[in-house]
Amino acid sequence: MVAKLKPEEPNQSAVRPASSADAGLSHLLGCGDPIMSALVRRIGPLDREAFRRGRPDDAYGSLVRSILGQQLSTSAARTIYRHLCGLYGDRPPTPRELLATEESDLRAAGISRQKAGYLRNLSEHVLEGELDLDALDRLADEEVIARLTAVKGLGRWSAEMFLIFHLKRPDVLSVGDVGIRRAVREAYGLPVMPAPDELRLLAEPWRPQRTLASLYLWESLR
Repeated sequence: MVAKLKPEEPNQSAVRPASSADAGLSHLLGCGDPIMSALVRRIGPLDREAFRRGRPDDAYGSLVRSILGQQLSTSAARTIYRHLCGLYGDRPPTPRELLATEESDLRAAGISRQKAGYLRNLSEHVLEGELDLDALDRLADEEVIARLTAVKGLGRWSAEMFLIFHLKRPDVLSVGDVGIRRAVREAYGLPVMPAPDELRLLAEPWRPQRTLASLYLWESLR
């Protein structure tokens, strides 16, 4: 019999500092989930690359990277992002620079016409002040998601990646992420990838360190 799902708890991560890596490791090792604990022990402490996964440090660049990564493998997304940065001296563009870039140049970098439109839309929202990137770190997780998904081309997955990799929120679980679902299927010996509700239930012991657990799951696929 499947246990009843617990309701989502209010997110307070916007008003408290993220847990340290050591505290996160200790929690996952003692959370009562033997499979997750074994995974953490096998992989060991994560390096900086595992915490970044090719994401840039600035907020706008992080969102650009997420748009490019939609429905692509990590390696393909990294390649396209590198080609894009190559248009600007091997650095992320600013919103103004991206809007000034010819679509043909974006297409030559491997960016689809649809994603080029999404990037332009994001840039316009930032330049016109409709999306205040500096204010996002003061908001709770769900409010950040609401602000970002109001921009065409930024869905919940992109917003969750922003929470994880840019804002470094400690308890984010992206139940729609194919990599996480595939890693759970392999680690837990499931016949198929878990549905969102199944993944939420399975991940309950990882709270409030579901972000770190996700990083370990991604790392397990390397």
